[in-house]
Amino acid sequence: MGASASPTFPALVVVLDEAGQAQRAVQQRALHDLPAHDTLIRVRYSSLNYKDALSASGHRGVTRTYPHTPGIDSAGEVVSSADPALRAGQPVIVSGYDLGMNTPGGWGAYVRVPAAWVMPLPQGLTLFESMALGTAGFTAALSVQQLQRQGVLPESGEILVTGASGGVGSLAVALLAQLGYTVVAATGKMHLADWLRRLGAAEVLPREAVDDRSDRPLLKGRWAGVVDTVGGTLLAAAIRSTRRNGCVVACGLAQSPQLALTVYPFILRGVALQGVDSAEVPMAERQAVWFKLANEWKPRALSHIVTAVVTLEQLEPYIAAILRGEVHGRVVVQLP
Repeated sequence: MGASASPTFPALVVVLDEAGQAQRAVQQRALHDLPAHDTLIRVRYSSLNYKDALSASGHRGVTRTYPHTPGIDSAGEVVSSADPALRAGQPVIVSGYDLGMNTPGGWGAYVRVPAAWVMPLPQGLTLFESMALGTAGFTAALSVQQLQRQGVLPESGEILVTGASGGVGSLAVALLAQLGYTVVAATGKMHLADWLRRLGAAEVLPREAVDDRSDRPLLKGRWAGVVDTVGGTLLAAAIRSTRRNGCVVACGLAQSPQLALTVYPFILRGVALQGVDSAEVPMAERQAVWFKLANEWKPRALSHIVTAVVTLEQLEPYIAAILRGEVHGRVVVQLP
């Protein structure tokens, strides 16, 4: 369906009932329902992220106003743009910024966004591959970049990845292993241990093995670096067990946004705690990271990381499952 062929398009729309409960359905939306931004894009693929599931569940901390169409990732072709640098038919990615939060997102066959949010698809990636990576892959790459900036190299020692079976975690495992790091994957889904080893993990540990909830200010130093997608007590334990001058990258809060620990890891071991925000990364840095993901950092295990390709109509059970922590890898959404 082209933009000129019909004034409507399918989108998954979330509405809140009188009790504030989210109701979801695939509906036909009109192009004039989209915001009055300067660039119209025909979406071919999107993805499922934890933030999408929160938005689809009526979480006001993610989305203020309903009805709403989630989808913080989208990839497709430019239909029209006021920016002469964006030509009709050009393959592009829109990911992050306000897309899918308070701006209708990639779970609709069209999005209309500011041209400043639009990035040309890097050579070396297909539209499908870009959404197999999506915000999760971009976040994982930013996390690896932070480790490198802090001087954590493959020869520095073991890297712990928490929440390793999730989207960010699994891509971090694959990317770090591909770059020569020794990766220890921590997961609450030990039945996926063989899958994580196929992605490159040298060792797979149950979550409980690294989630030390004692009140000891320091634990035995093991990790040269950490990519934490979980937060809470797992993040605190990872910081306390990081070696001298190691680096811990925090990029998620699936367990909790709270962090309870002393300053001892920082002032006695020189541990660095780096945060990662993928939504508001400036376009120049965004393009540089995506260029790496399309070239030397492109995960060879990407086909193993994609565990489902679904339509809008098939999304419903996955939304509930990702909130329960039951989705592993990446779920790609194919638009009609």
